[in-house]
Amino acid sequence: MDFNENKAIYLQISELLCEQILTGHWPPQEKVPSVREMGITLQVNPNTVLRTYDFLQQRNIIFNKRGIGYFVENDAVEKIIQYRREDFFANILPNFLKTITLLKIDPEEILESYREYLQKSSYSLPGQTK
Repeated sequence: MDFNENKAIYLQISELLCEQILTGHWPPQEKVPSVREMGITLQVNPNTVLRTYDFLQQRNIIFNKRGIGYFVENDAVEKIIQYRREDFFANILPNFLKTITLLKIDPEEILESYREYLQKSSYSLPGQTK
């Protein structure tokens, strides 16, 4: 994994793990790789992975069964979406809006690009099915 120097590694790993949960790779109650396994896979110190797991456990996304390992919480998907939406509206959207305003981009252009993206991807607008 290539890490961004502008963001803590444990946060980048948590984003990766959350994507695994959101895509269904790790469904609720599924055991996630051990701290050591994840450290080897991502080529990072196990302490960094442990920090990631602690971060996700504090947000009730994963839980620890002592002596067995970490597992995905039943409502992990909802928790991740809630956390990411809050982050998006607080941190990403303001910068995005500032940029499109400075570049004089019409919101219709953004909407058109978004629709094109959805057509090319496996995603769909809320309330729609592909």
